This record gives sequence, C-alpha cells and structure tokens, in this order.
Amino acid sequence: MRCHTGSRSKYMLEAHVVLVRKYRLKLSDGLGGEFKELRLQCSGTKNSGFSVDAMETDQDHIHILADFRPSASIKEAARKLKSYTTLFLWKNHGEALRAKFRRERTFWSDGYFACTAGDASTDTVRRYIETQG
Repeated sequence: MRCHTGSRSKYMLEAHVVLVRKYRLKLSDGLGGEFKELRLQCSGTKNSGFSVDAMETDQDHIHILADFRPSASIKEAARKLKSYTTLFLWKNHGEALRAKFRRERTFWSDGYFACTAGDASTDTVRRYIETQG
C-alpha cells in the first residue's frame, strides 16, 4: 500500500477487482501467465488513473489489487483492463480463441467485482467515526 501526498491532499485508495472469463472457461490454456506481464503495460500510464499492484490468476478469473487516484473510476479501470487484455490476447492467440468464441471477439464476461481494500475494517472505521466530536 502506498500513501500518496500532493501539495494539498493525501490519499490511499486501493481496490480488489475480479474479472471473470466469458462462460467461466478455464485459464489453463497457457494465457494466465501473460496477464502478469500485461499488468505493467495496461496500468500506471500518465492518464490511466490507476496502477496494478498485484495480479494473480485463478481457474477462470483473475484477482487484481489496484491503486487509484481520487479522480479515477474503478469502472473505467476494469473497462481498460478488459479491453487491453482482450485486444492483446486476440492479436497473439487468435486461432486458439476462435475455437472457443466462434461468433464474438471477446474474452471476459460482462461486469466485474470490486471492493475497497483499506487497512481498517468497516467496523473499525465506523467505531472511529462514532467516537469523533
């Protein structure tokens, strides 16, 4: 976790994001390892608003821990991650993917899961707020 400081603000915004492969197909076709290589390419750029701190593949989905700027959108980050990885995978593995997705050039299911990943639990933050003032 990183705490960012600017001239006027300090923030530490992290989220756990999960992307699921279309039709819950397994990632066992050798593609799982490529996601880790892609993580630096599809985040952390000047205008992305987020960076990927950790990424791990599971059988049919990937888990991502991302660090966000206050102006960034988790929805946009998920969209960028999905579109970038889909384009890359179709460019490099089109034949293998065509066998699984005959009619559409896709890789991910619709939607995503996201939750905050702060240091404190919700109960801890609630107790802190309730004891203020």
